[in-house]
Amino acid sequence: MDEEYIKLLDRISVKLPKKLSSGERFVIPSPSCTNVGNKTYILNFNEIAEKLNRDPNHLLKFLSKEMATSGIILGSKVFFQGRFPDSTIKRLIEIYVNRFVICPICKRPDTKLSKEGKFLFLICEACGAKSSVIPT
Repeated sequence: MDEEYIKLLDRISVKLPKKLSSGERFVIPSPSCTNVGNKTYILNFNEIAEKLNRDPNHLLKFLSKEMATSGIILGSKVFFQGRFPDSTIKRLIEIYVNRFVICPICKRPDTKLSKEGKFLFLICEACGAKSSVIPT
C-alpha cells in the first residue's frame, strides 16, 4: 500500500508547475497619470501590464469599458478621452488585479489567462487551479 501511495505522489508531482514566484510580496503597481486638456494619460501603462503579466490590450479593453470611454496605446503610455482622477484609475487597476490576476484559491499572482472557445480561464501556475472568469 505504501508503494502505491508513493507512485501516486510521483505522478502528481510531475503534473505540478515548476515555476513559482520568489516569495516576495506582490504589490499592485501605481499608475502615473496626468491630465492634458480633456485627455488622461497613464505614462507607465506598459510597465503596469508587464508587472501584472498581462497583455496590454486586455488591460486597455477593461479600463476603457469600465470608464466608458475610448483609449489608445501610444508606445509605453496610453491615453483616454476624458478627465479621470488618479484614484479612479488606481481603483480600476485593483479591480482588474482581483478579477484577472490573483488566484481565487491560493491568492497568488502567478497566473495566466487562457481562452478556450468562448470561455476565459485563469490558470494558476502556483497551485494548478483553473477558474473561469467573466471576459471583458
